[in-house]
Amino acid sequence: MSSHDSSHDVVITGIGLVSSLGEGPDAHWRKLTQPGFQPVLEAERFAPYTIHPLPEIDWNLQIAKRGDQRQMETWQRLGTYVAGLALDDAGIKGNDELCATMDMVVAAGGGERDEAVDAAILAASESRNDRDVLLNEKLTTELRPTLFLAQLSNLLAGNISIVHKVTGSSRTFMGEEGAGVSAVETAAARIRSGQSTHVLVGGAFQTEHSDMLLGYELAGYLHRGPWKPVWQRQGSEGGGVVTGSGGAFLVLEQRAHAKSRGRKIYAELGPVVSGRARRRRGELNAEIAMLLKQAALPDGELLTISAASGAHAATAAEKASFDANPALAARAFSTLTGHMKEAQFPFAVALAAMAVDRKAGYPVFDATVERQFEGAPATVLATAIGYHQFEGLGLVKAA
Repeated sequence: MSSHDSSHDVVITGIGLVSSLGEGPDAHWRKLTQPGFQPVLEAERFAPYTIHPLPEIDWNLQIAKRGDQRQMETWQRLGTYVAGLALDDAGIKGNDELCATMDMVVAAGGGERDEAVDAAILAASESRNDRDVLLNEKLTTELRPTLFLAQLSNLLAGNISIVHKVTGSSRTFMGEEGAGVSAVETAAARIRSGQSTHVLVGGAFQTEHSDMLLGYELAGYLHRGPWKPVWQRQGSEGGGVVTGSGGAFLVLEQRAHAKSRGRKIYAELGPVVSGRARRRRGELNAEIAMLLKQAALPDGELLTISAASGAHAATAAEKASFDANPALAARAFSTLTGHMKEAQFPFAVALAAMAVDRKAGYPVFDATVERQFEGAPATVLATAIGYHQFEGLGLVKAA
């Protein structure tokens, strides 16, 4: 008889999703399981770069006060909205006692810059030599208190606390895909240790803002030219990343806590492991292999939800790891949603939980590369190999 105490198992009881495919688990399941479904693309607005844009969203459904909406840029509004979807799905939103005792871990970027102020500073600097004085003038007269030329990263967690009354402990991680991995890893560890009983964890990314694209393109990561699926961008013009706006939040709970309130459980979250290879020394392939070993994968065919970005080096290393493990049937969901930076890993975990819950896999998103998967997945692997740095993966199991 096993001595394992299952009461502290980490289970997923709430999922909030928004991407170019729509909002909520049901909408995403319908689109992602529709064979031959074509992605929603915007190729003109930020040419020569293609993006996956946000769908139409009625912000009032999750952020009731217009004043709250006005003081947020789209990134924070999106994250707050998606967090509300997850809380609703878990039956926690509006329950003051549950919200007051709920912890939160957010994966956040640097926030949207105020492009008008940036442009004004650059224009004024062309005719003035006292640029240190000029900068101080603009910073003290042009910016809202919530900005430092970009929105403060921890304001997303602050706005979720204000709007949804989630007022337990709060942590914010920064660092692209790595922030999403660390957020989920930390939330799960708190629950396993007994430090938390229920945690809201996730992130959001708004790409329809030129400074967000600039961050990728300065290092040559953005894909140029006609759109291609994630696995087919190797050697193509520019980098291999096509970005998308969206977000993913999860409600994680101790199994005993979820049972005590009679909530539906999507799936159990098993081991979450992460690392940071020295990529310039060619160590990424070995690091991915080590993480797969640490995760203790089950025998047999394994549906794998990959957060691959399309970035040439990182995606090639991830594909090589899949080729070396024929049991892994990968699905690169960024083909249909775009790359959502901090939200990538929470999104992958959510899609894995949906497959386990519905006892069905996803059809191939790219028939030229991805293997078919038959049957009902009892365990699904979620991976996030960062386009630039950090790598992580987790196992999602039937509850």
